[in-house]
Amino acid sequence: MTMIDETHEPARKSWVESANGHPDFPIQNLPLGVFSVGNDSARIGCAIGEMILDLKALANAGQVDEHWRLALGLSTLNAWFAHGPADATALRKRLSELLSDEKHKAAVQPLLVPMERATMYLPCHIGDYTDFYVGIHHATNVGKQFRPDNPLLPNYKYVPIGYHGRASSVRVSGEPVIRPKGQRKAPDADVPEYGPSRRLDYELELGIFIGRGNRLGEPIPIGEAGEHIAGYCLLNDWSARDLQAWEYQPLGPFLAKNFLTSISAWVVTPDALAPFRRPMPPRPSGDPAPLLYLSDEKDRESGGLGIELEVAILTEEMRAAGAEPFVLSQGEAATAMYWSAAQILAHHASNGCNLQSGDLIGTGTLSTDRATGLGSLLEISRGGKEPIQLPDEEVRSFLEDGDELVLTARCTAEGAVPIGFGSCSGRILPAR
Repeated sequence: MTMIDETHEPARKSWVESANGHPDFPIQNLPLGVFSVGNDSARIGCAIGEMILDLKALANAGQVDEHWRLALGLSTLNAWFAHGPADATALRKRLSELLSDEKHKAAVQPLLVPMERATMYLPCHIGDYTDFYVGIHHATNVGKQFRPDNPLLPNYKYVPIGYHGRASSVRVSGEPVIRPKGQRKAPDADVPEYGPSRRLDYELELGIFIGRGNRLGEPIPIGEAGEHIAGYCLLNDWSARDLQAWEYQPLGPFLAKNFLTSISAWVVTPDALAPFRRPMPPRPSGDPAPLLYLSDEKDRESGGLGIELEVAILTEEMRAAGAEPFVLSQGEAATAMYWSAAQILAHHASNGCNLQSGDLIGTGTLSTDRATGLGSLLEISRGGKEPIQLPDEEVRSFLEDGDELVLTARCTAEGAVPIGFGSCSGRILPAR
């Protein structure tokens, strides 16, 4: 597990003035991403306040370890993530020093670019994407709609459930959401029909990026799983519920989900999250203990993520009226996840599956046990039976064209400077 060190000190300030008190990117965060400005090529950067530090230029200027120069000079983070946690920690310490000590200002300031001028890209080339189902309250809420007497299937509390998603349709925040078409079948219809989804939904999730991978055939022990995690982002697994209800049996999600997955642009490192670790929630009385390959005392003590999550909607009417986004839900990842990030990763590799640097893993929808903390409209509107009231007399059961969803996340803890993830957004456009 990552440790708290001098980079987390609340008193540490940056000579980049916009970083001090910034809600997402103070010097205690230092997330990584890929950006370009104007006609320049895409390159790796670090967010600091309202600025981006060009890490390719920083490496070329000899301001970091020469052994990092090649990986930091590329247009994706895959090679850097493969360096592993020791180099990640060392780079964080070096960036914190460069951005806090005034003696480095003259050399480093010319390498900063305003974030408002930047175009953001996917942080990695994502070779594989797997989406899990570790939000137990979401699984229970959805299960009740289909199996009121037995919402959770027998394997749920033994196996971190997941399915293989579509890597090619993962996009960075801001990508438009084209309403998907597909087969749907009404309960009272004899045959299905084909057309635009009428029950388009979002799913509030976290994304986990793989750092160092493992060889084919070699599992990752639970006690070492954290060393293979390069960082976290926000993830929205857009879902067409009407297509999903018809197609998912017997092999699970397919066209209902692979039309688009949105992620936030910045990767928050495990080091940055160290002050916000929590114990995993105790399992309810009567629940089985994890099998040994998923059981680790340190993970039980600090595998929970103290990340506060929020989803807001901005409709076409609200946008025209100049209204603020309407908050649909607020919750915390630590209380929503039945399985930890380490358990997800250890299980994924437990059969010898080889994970690779830059692979993306989704947690699944993170809903809390409160009505105010539900992570999808399927839950909030109870399958469309209870539409929600929005400002100006608008109602929603599912998403309509013109609606924009905005996911945000912040971490707070006593004695620590809050950090954030930026946003993950997407606006619905009509089907083509």
